[in-house]
Amino acid sequence: MRIISLRMYADPPIVDAANDALWAAIAMRLAARGIDAPPELDRSGDFDAAWLAPDLLLAQTCGYPLVTRLGAEVQVVAAPIYGFPGGDGFYRASLIVVRSDEPAGEIAALRGRRVAANAPDSNSGTNLLRALVAPLNRAGRFFGAVTWTGSHAASLAAVRAGHADVAAVDSVTFGLFAAHAPERIAGLRVLAETPYGPGLPLITAAATPPRELGALRDALAEVAADRELAGVRATLGLTGMAFPDFADYEVLADHARAAAAAGYPELA
Repeated sequence: MRIISLRMYADPPIVDAANDALWAAIAMRLAARGIDAPPELDRSGDFDAAWLAPDLLLAQTCGYPLVTRLGAEVQVVAAPIYGFPGGDGFYRASLIVVRSDEPAGEIAALRGRRVAANAPDSNSGTNLLRALVAPLNRAGRFFGAVTWTGSHAASLAAVRAGHADVAAVDSVTFGLFAAHAPERIAGLRVLAETPYGPGLPLITAAATPPRELGALRDALAEVAADRELAGVRATLGLTGMAFPDFADYEVLADHARAAAAAGYPELA
């Protein structure tokens, strides 16, 4: 059975339910094109376990791992376009989030403070934040301490609880919480945005044949425009579908190289 995984944006629960409805519509269209797609999304294992599976049909990944470790093992299928603040087409920024009572008015004022980040290989939590503060580093440091939280939700919680002073959070995650779980961002404010980069891509295995790749793209384009799915798309903040190439994501590796050239290779 081919693997289907849409787990990057699956919180709060209403979002997961919308993902189920979206996938059902995609699967129906694939079946009409002669592709035997699983009827349900795969939610087993770690969220990134599917990315390198040889039988992967469709998954959403992060753009930075795409260019640093997935590479030729996968094909880029599409990139969803979201309507939340912090985006321009399929390009997205991360939001620099602090507590509402934080007096800082710009990122430079946070020198020496505690930052929460979801993972070292996250584009939104680490790579774009590193690109933003690299010009401000002194001897390879800007922050006083880095806490790895494991998720954007945990990073937001760490800032709210006072365990960290700042976090760079994916703007779609923040938008989904603002729309469906505002209590999760209560007491926080957006201080700034990072540089933009292409948003989370949808991928398939390198072995997926051209006919199936084309069918996936056709199905995604159709669900992005189907009036009957307007409510599902509204829940997800989905406003369209783009079809970038792998080369469009190389800018994310460029951000990392530029930070290293500025003497700031790691978030610190």
